[in-house]
Amino acid sequence: MKHLKVLLLLTVVAFFYNCKTEKSTELAYAVESHNDANGISYETVGNDPTGLRLYTLDNGLKVYLSKNNDEPKIQTYIAVRAGSNYDPKESTGLAHYLEHMVFKGTSKIGTLDWEKEKQHLDQISILYEQHRAENNPAKKLELYKKIDEVSLEASKYSVANEYDKMTSSLGATGTNAHTWFEETVYKNKIPANELGKWLALEKERFGELVLRLFHTELEAVFEEFNRGQDNDGRKRYAAMLRGLFPNHPYGQQSTIGIAEHLKNPSLVDINNYFNKYYVPNNMAMVLVGDLDFDETINKVNETFGKLKKKEVIHPTLPKEEPITSPVINEVFGPTAESISIAFRSQGVNTEDQKLMTLADMILANGNAGLIDLNLNQKQIVQRAGCSPTFLNDYGYHSFSGSPKEGQSLDEVKDLLLAQIEKLKKGEFEDWMIDAVVNDLKLSQTQQYENSTALASMYYNAFIHHEDWANKVKFLDDLKKISKQELVDFANRFYKDNYVVTYKRQGEDKSIVKVANPGITPVHVNRDKSSQYMQDFNKIQSEPLQPKFVDYKKEIKASKLDNGIEVSYIENELNDLFDLNIIFDMGSDNDKKLGIAVGYMEYLGTDKYTAEEIKKEFYKLGIDYYVNSGAEKSYVGLNGLKENLPKGLELLEHVWSNAIPNQEAYDSYVDQIIKGRQNGKTQKGNILYGGLMNYGKYGENSRLRNIMQVNELKSINPQQLVDMVKDLKNYKQRIFYYGKDIDAALTALNTNHIVPSELKNYSEPMVYNEKETGGNVYFVDFDMVQSEMLFLAKGEPFKAENMAASTLFNTYFGGGLSSIVFQEIRESKSLAYSAWSSYSNASKKDDSNYVMAYIGTQANKMPQAVEAMMELMTNMPEAEEQFNAAKEATLKKLAAQRITKSNIFWNYERLQKLGIDNDNREEMYNTIKDMTMEDLRNFFNTNIKGENYNVMVIGNKNDIDFNSLNKLGKVQEMDVDYLFNYEKPEDIKL
Repeated sequence: MKHLKVLLLLTVVAFFYNCKTEKSTELAYAVESHNDANGISYETVGNDPTGLRLYTLDNGLKVYLSKNNDEPKIQTYIAVRAGSNYDPKESTGLAHYLEHMVFKGTSKIGTLDWEKEKQHLDQISILYEQHRAENNPAKKLELYKKIDEVSLEASKYSVANEYDKMTSSLGATGTNAHTWFEETVYKNKIPANELGKWLALEKERFGELVLRLFHTELEAVFEEFNRGQDNDGRKRYAAMLRGLFPNHPYGQQSTIGIAEHLKNPSLVDINNYFNKYYVPNNMAMVLVGDLDFDETINKVNETFGKLKKKEVIHPTLPKEEPITSPVINEVFGPTAESISIAFRSQGVNTEDQKLMTLADMILANGNAGLIDLNLNQKQIVQRAGCSPTFLNDYGYHSFSGSPKEGQSLDEVKDLLLAQIEKLKKGEFEDWMIDAVVNDLKLSQTQQYENSTALASMYYNAFIHHEDWANKVKFLDDLKKISKQELVDFANRFYKDNYVVTYKRQGEDKSIVKVANPGITPVHVNRDKSSQYMQDFNKIQSEPLQPKFVDYKKEIKASKLDNGIEVSYIENELNDLFDLNIIFDMGSDNDKKLGIAVGYMEYLGTDKYTAEEIKKEFYKLGIDYYVNSGAEKSYVGLNGLKENLPKGLELLEHVWSNAIPNQEAYDSYVDQIIKGRQNGKTQKGNILYGGLMNYGKYGENSRLRNIMQVNELKSINPQQLVDMVKDLKNYKQRIFYYGKDIDAALTALNTNHIVPSELKNYSEPMVYNEKETGGNVYFVDFDMVQSEMLFLAKGEPFKAENMAASTLFNTYFGGGLSSIVFQEIRESKSLAYSAWSSYSNASKKDDSNYVMAYIGTQANKMPQAVEAMMELMTNMPEAEEQFNAAKEATLKKLAAQRITKSNIFWNYERLQKLGIDNDNREEMYNTIKDMTMEDLRNFFNTNIKGENYNVMVIGNKNDIDFNSLNKLGKVQEMDVDYLFNYEKPEDIKL
């Protein structure tokens, strides 16, 4: 939770504050202007640890460049300062539509005959305007059928997913985009040697908009809309925004849009939006990775520098009046109850931003904040937290909480408000501000070494008009805030000026059901390509050679005085460390172990209370953890290297001297019970947890092998504490990632005292995978979409199949240009999300699985199932697409680098598979020689004819059970049975 929150603070949140600073600070962060070898000017900031070069091209395009040589890749973002805030009131959702359509190509990309295709596309645009203006339902339907008819004709001249095929052919990963209030951002991570081809492709894409294959993509957006209706968290968030912003688009225009506008789009409006805002002086390019500054900016200038500048006038948006009394909202849905409280603030580049960021961390930092210690640590609520968001016009500080069993939402609200009152009274220790700033600095250091995280910080700076110098010195500015200044701010800011949103369990009567329009499948022409793509594929980039890891060389070894083996890898980047004590046993060996480990979170010792332990670690800038999985358990520390000895000393003290507390244990059990009840209201948990495990194992699964409530209640807490203390007496090994291994060994020898003879592990429980086929397991759930998971048990793991399965997944089932995505979404518009994969086992003696997924409207399910089963029986063969998939797979492997601590953890994963070397080299060489025939043979041997168990979750009233009966025997499953939970009425309190 802490790391996610700090990530939001340091990337999504814009760090800037206009204030007077001391002259020395101004000089330290001075902005300097330079000219590179090409005469192109750029700016840098003194003492900037990210090494940013910020260019502004003659056409106004901002270009953010930074080096990261960890891997031969470049994280790319193309950001546009325009999002749903600027949607016309009668066309909400337009910016998001547009984001989808920018992937559809241009008059060169994605067309077989532009002149003929354009005639049909122009006609489709006219028909949509007529459809929008028509009020007679029968005539609207007639017009839609005409749109469908002309769209089919137009698709004869189009090639689906050409952009995605070309980015995939580069070896790109993470190809995607997102739209929010003030931004639309396009994403790729590319091999560094493919920068020139990528720039040429993107320049073409952003130079022109063509709205081809529109009505099938519109259906995909509808499906995305439906997924939002099935997400209670999103509904609570939207209600919160409506309360905070009764006039501003932040609260009045959701990014996805309203159903009525989605049904009546205007292609004219979409083109106008693109022409108005998608111009270079309203855009930024962010490139972070293995690049040469001068060469890179020259290539950017030669491509994107040719885009024409236009005057951009951003609309003036409504202002909000102050909130003077609490605003109350309610939303309903099937998931567990929760509550949010939100205070509206000023936006980025204001005084509120810095003060509220600091206030937020004092309240909740994942360790020692007021909410952390007073509510979560003491188990007074089920869960609570807070997070700030800063946008261009306004911001908000949101608090959320979930109740314990028997606790009302209003009680949670009052407890959250009570923590704010403590802040207002200054009831926090003086050292907290320094500790919070150090915590932010620690997390920021971790982000700076991650190219994707750093690139995200850059594009956020652009979207929010931020001066990078002020972002660099932001943490120094935080240090200058006194406790009294923060208290004064809290008293000024947190009043009865909040919006409270109650998420209650119950029927949501605002749900919009969307009819199946009956789209005629369009042509995807996967065996054809545009002239642009043919020419693009002829361009040769300098080959990138793969690099493989010699694990035995990279992972060094030493021993403690007591004989325990220590594996280590040096951290060459910074002074952070990660220390892990590893036990090769877990809940499979004893299902009480996970319960015991979780209980330790709430215990003190003979020297410290549980709350004091959290504070002591936080002062040191150290995180500690004790966790237990199915097969392994870990005790660990990470943080500042200089504090490793003190952190380890404190950890060993807690480990050896924890004192059981019956009251804390009773609350812990109550929390487990409530967590189970809450978890079974989450559809994702039901599908991928309960149903999938039952589909694999039946009754005998890890998921169901749990301690029943009455067992939990009968345990003596001392027994759990003794179990954790006894961990130290078992066989163990250690992994250290950091600098100065000798200092780490000294700290371990001093503090980690264990017996000379260590105990062996007990035999683990064995869970046998059952044969699949002929079963349909269904759970009734109040939702708009239906979701299906197909699961077939394959043969046991074989290392020699990894090359073929990797190539198969690229070609057939994964990514935007795969066969499954093209057929089910692009051609037939039957689902927002559809995929298939051949999933290799994680252990050498386990089985591989064939899996497929469809998420769609219930009224499309029969067609979607038929389409998926046809694909899983008869794999379409397209030589050109196969060659592209092969090239993409090879380039991804060539650009992949396993570095830092990942070297150790990846080796751990391989050893579980019985592999003792970097098998990517063998995979790479095998894929180079593979043909379509090899892939066909793999499909026929491992995919075709498999027998599936089918897991389905959806609304019983909407499901077509006749279609499900064709797949096997339909069994409606009880959720409590899936998880082996007792019914609430059967639990003895």
